[in-house]
Amino acid sequence: MDELLQINLQLFSIIGTVAFAVSGAVVAMEEDYDILGVFVLALVTAFGGGVVRNLLIGIPVTTLWEQGMYLRIAVIAAGLVFIVPVSWIRRWKTWESLFDAIGLSAFSIQGALYATNMNHPISAVIVAAVMTGIGGGIIRDVLAGRKPLVLRDEIYAVWGMLAGLMIGLGWFQGSYHLLALFVIVVILRMLSVQFKWRLPRRSLRLADTAPGRGKGSA
Repeated sequence: MDELLQINLQLFSIIGTVAFAVSGAVVAMEEDYDILGVFVLALVTAFGGGVVRNLLIGIPVTTLWEQGMYLRIAVIAAGLVFIVPVSWIRRWKTWESLFDAIGLSAFSIQGALYATNMNHPISAVIVAAVMTGIGGGIIRDVLAGRKPLVLRDEIYAVWGMLAGLMIGLGWFQGSYHLLALFVIVVILRMLSVQFKWRLPRRSLRLADTAPGRGKGSA
């Protein structure tokens, strides 16, 4: 792996790790988890997507234990969230979508870079990007007893897929181009939150809305 790619991977790994570890810790505290639950959910959110990606593109899962620096970063981030005043966390909550967008963008780019470095086809690059970007969040929500945000809220996973596509096509290469892509994905995610852009959906909850199903109907 060349030096420039290694620097890019480290940069986006640090950004994504901090953003998602904080997100996981806050969700754990919202669900009244104890301190162990806070650290578990923070680590799962920060590293769950990467583990899934490694399984899919052929990187040994045990490489997780070689990421000592990132594990320490995630633990420190979660610890700070646990001890800071509640008023700070409430203030952070107003920026929650931005942190989530930062984590999504950083990890999607990181996953795509891993896949391209292994000379995988563009389909694998896209899958690596989106699973790295959303995998941890899905596991976090499941462990917290919530419906996964990425499957029901504003457009989310699509922006991770877009990052993978752009990198897989070779349209964004080099540090400045990747930083530009990072900013673009964050902006698109925030726009989808602001304007509530959603993918088409179809509900099967017909019983509550069907004619003649009122309180007096048989």
